[in-house]
Amino acid sequence: MEKMKNIQKKLLQLQKMNDTYLKELKILATEMKSQQFQIVSYFTYSLHLNHELEGENFIIGSYHITNFGFKPLHHPYICIKLSSEDVFDFSGKYFYPDTQQKMKLANAWLRFNEAENRQEFWLKPNNQQILEPQETLTFQNFQLKWEANKSYAGYVTGFIYGDEIKEGISAVNQISVSGNVKEENDDEG
Repeated sequence: MEKMKNIQKKLLQLQKMNDTYLKELKILATEMKSQQFQIVSYFTYSLHLNHELEGENFIIGSYHITNFGFKPLHHPYICIKLSSEDVFDFSGKYFYPDTQQKMKLANAWLRFNEAENRQEFWLKPNNQQILEPQETLTFQNFQLKWEANKSYAGYVTGFIYGDEIKEGISAVNQISVSGNVKEENDDEG
C-alpha cells in the first residue's frame, strides 16, 4: 500500500513538471509566432498564343501577395520587372500620382516610377496600407502583349516590399515565354 502511494506521489510530481514544461513551451511557441514574418508572392496567368506570323499573342496575369506570417506588413508595394529584350507591351489597372481618374479605377494601383520606364513597374495598392496576417493582396488582370514577327524570348519577375522588408522578396515563380518564328522561304522548288 505504501508503495502504491509513493508511485502516485511520484506520478503527481511528474504531471506537475510536465504541465510546467508545457506552459513554457506554449509561451515560447507564442513568442516565436509573434516574431515570424512570412510573405509569399506568386504569379497566376493564362496564355493566348497565335502561331501565325505577326499574330498577336497575350498573357493575362495576376500577381498575388499572401501574408502567411503572424505580423502585418505595412505599406506594401511591388515591382513587376520585364526582361530587357523589349518583348512585351505591359498594361494593367494602374494610375500615376497626377492622374485625375483615380476614383474611376476600381482596384487600381498607383505607379510611382517613371512612365518612360517600360521594364519596371513599381506599384502600390491605392486603398490598402496594411497586409494583415493570413490576408492576400492581388494586382489583378495585367496584360502582356507581343507580336510574333520574329523569334522571341521574355520573362516577367516580381518582388514584394514593405516597411518590414525593405530589401524585397522575389516571387516564387516567374512568367517565361519563348517562341521560334520560321522565316518565309522564297524558294518553293
